[in-house]
Amino acid sequence: MTVTVLLLAYATAAGTLGAKLLARAGWMARAPLLATLTYLAAAWSVVAALGLAGLTLAVHATALGGALSQLIGACVLRLRATYATPGGAAVAEAGLLLSAAVVARTAFSATGHLRTARRQALRHARTARLVGRPDATLGAVLVEHAQPAAYCVAGRHPTVILTTAARQILHPAQLQAVLAHERAHLAWHHHRLLAIARIGRRVLPFLPLMRAAEIQVERLVELHADDVATHVADPSALATALVVLAAASPVPAAGPAPASGPAPASGPAPTPAGPAAALAAAATDAVQRIHRLLHPAVPLAAPRRMLLRALAVGFALLPGLLALAPALLALALGRVPHA
Repeated sequence: MTVTVLLLAYATAAGTLGAKLLARAGWMARAPLLATLTYLAAAWSVVAALGLAGLTLAVHATALGGALSQLIGACVLRLRATYATPGGAAVAEAGLLLSAAVVARTAFSATGHLRTARRQALRHARTARLVGRPDATLGAVLVEHAQPAAYCVAGRHPTVILTTAARQILHPAQLQAVLAHERAHLAWHHHRLLAIARIGRRVLPFLPLMRAAEIQVERLVELHADDVATHVADPSALATALVVLAAASPVPAAGPAPASGPAPASGPAPTPAGPAAALAAAATDAVQRIHRLLHPAVPLAAPRRMLLRALAVGFALLPGLLALAPALLALALGRVPHA
């Protein structure tokens, strides 16, 4: 029961306070990919903690130590003792129901999101290829449209889409920088990171950490794509391109959406003008990106980067370690029960 309480307490604390604590971390813009993995590890550790809390409520963690025969015997003894105790069966059933609910909701959310995202990405890529024309020089599909836009669609047919208006208003160096940014999204599979964050929010939408993880991952993958693009393009050219695209895009009445990046995985398939309009709607993020490109921060030192990697791994492993702590302790002390 103590382990269950600890797991539930961790899930509650991390799910409610984790967003505020991570938001105060000033290093994330300096290492956006590492920051993305940290957010995802923290968010999904909450899901794991809730699932493991149900299991530890049904079967005590000390039954998880020892050899296979000891494991089976310990589980049988534990279940007999639990179900023989008044109220024990109800507690065990509640634990199993909690674990089953977490697993079922995760599977349902993941299946629904991935099916919708895959269908929309495929439809959007096919539509762009039908109405546009592949440009081998640019490595993109050029679509005739009056609004400037450059974005990518991931999935079975990864495609970078560029409107004729964008090609007209951007200088060659700016255009190459923007295309490098979009190729970085595809090369680093940012759509998968976004999918993991969005599925996590659908599993536990009432927790602030899950909502913050989705928002921050959307922002951080843009920063990471900027960093990758600057390896082959001039940072000032990319910054200037963002200014040109933002200035040329009308401000939409709808709320903000991811700017200059992968096509949204939910909602209707965007029109060629969609990503450019989204960039204007997300003007604050565009300003931050421009400032970051023109005034790059000092990269994190290797020791600090290693420490932060350990933090991300710690988030991922902590629920399992909490669940197994009694078993590991019993195993270390030679107190594993025998059948």
